[in-house]
Amino acid sequence: MSKLYIVPTPIGNLEDITLRAIKVLKEADLILAEDTRRSKQLLNHYNIETKMQSHHQHNEHKILLSVIEKIKSGKTIALVTDAGTPAISDPGFLLVRECIKEKIIVDCLPGPTAFVPALVNSGLPCNNFVFEGFLPQKKGRQSRLKILALEKRTMIFYESPFRLIKTLEQFIEHFGSERKISVSREISKIYEETVRGTIEEVIKYFEEKTIKGEIVIIVEGKN
Repeated sequence: MSKLYIVPTPIGNLEDITLRAIKVLKEADLILAEDTRRSKQLLNHYNIETKMQSHHQHNEHKILLSVIEKIKSGKTIALVTDAGTPAISDPGFLLVRECIKEKIIVDCLPGPTAFVPALVNSGLPCNNFVFEGFLPQKKGRQSRLKILALEKRTMIFYESPFRLIKTLEQFIEHFGSERKISVSREISKIYEETVRGTIEEVIKYFEEKTIKGEIVIIVEGKN
């Protein structure tokens, strides 16, 4: 039966992929990829020759109906992003929602997502947490931080290396300099690093470094 597969892909080490994910990617009629050039590296590594088509935030609305029609016509489609699980701070939600609306089977495979290892490695409470992903760039950012200042659960954020220091400075403004945090970058890659401490301590560490790689920030909830 034709369906949509949501296929998590490695966030770093190419070996961080399941055998089932490889099988699905080989047997699918089409792979929707956020960046076909980047996904091609993974496909070549595992000798996967399935045809690819671009599916990213700039065209997902435009191609939505054509993808639905392909699945309805009997095609099995696999959705991947550059790294991690589709729809988690990446394209995918719109397609999944439309498939459900059209009563198309959606099968999300378990697999890599950056915030889970970062959360576990943080040493901060994992029993209750809230995933915030990327904060708004401008409009709504300050109001969101004011709300989160009262959040008692562990908080998870994604951030780019270029905005890390600025974001941590805003955290001090809203959470206080002594709030405990953990910053993980380059997860499962050669230069993987996790830095733990108060917000002030972590800022001092990264101010002296050239920051590279995708960032996951784990913040202690309000006591």
